Formats: sequence, C-alpha cells, structure tokens
Amino acid sequence: MAKTNKQDDMPSNSANRKGERGRYYDALQKGHSVRIHEEDGTTTVQYYQLVEGVVLLDPDVREYFPDAKSVNAALRSLIALIPSHPANHKDSSAEADAAV
Repeated sequence: MAKTNKQDDMPSNSANRKGERGRYYDALQKGHSVRIHEEDGTTTVQYYQLVEGVVLLDPDVREYFPDAKSVNAALRSLIALIPSHPANHKDSSAEADAAV
C-alpha cells in the first residue's frame, strides 16, 4: 500500500480554517473508545477515560511545562503567594464590589 501525502487528501479550503478551542473537551472528559480492526478480521476495543485530577494543557503551555513535576513546581510556587487556604478564602469579587 503506497503512502500518500495527507495534505494532498485535504480539501483546499481547510487550510484557511481556524481551530475551534474546546471542540472535543466534553467528549474527552466523558471518555472514548477506539476500535482497532485487526488484519485477521477481529476487532479490539480499547476504552480511555481521564483519571480524576488529570488536567490537559494547551500546546503553548506544554512547551514550558513538559511533565507533571514542572507543572506541580510552578503551581506550588503560585500557591505560596496566596494569602490563605482556598477553604478559608472568601469570595474576592464580592469584597471588591463592596470596596467600590
């Protein structure tokens, strides 16, 4: 089977389209399955679902934080700047409105 250039297979107007941010977000959160059709005629189904606590990073953010260790280090440095624990933190937008 000869390989073809994928760009040759794409419609000419697709090059001018902009991506839709979050288009598959809900579906990805729910999980998905992949069907693999084997050469022997059998089909294998693999199920994928995000584990609780998993966060997807946008490509531009992944350039700076390639792994969990770097993300956690950055977040911990931000947490250190927060004056109080989230459970003790009041709604800052209500306080800001009252100050005006």
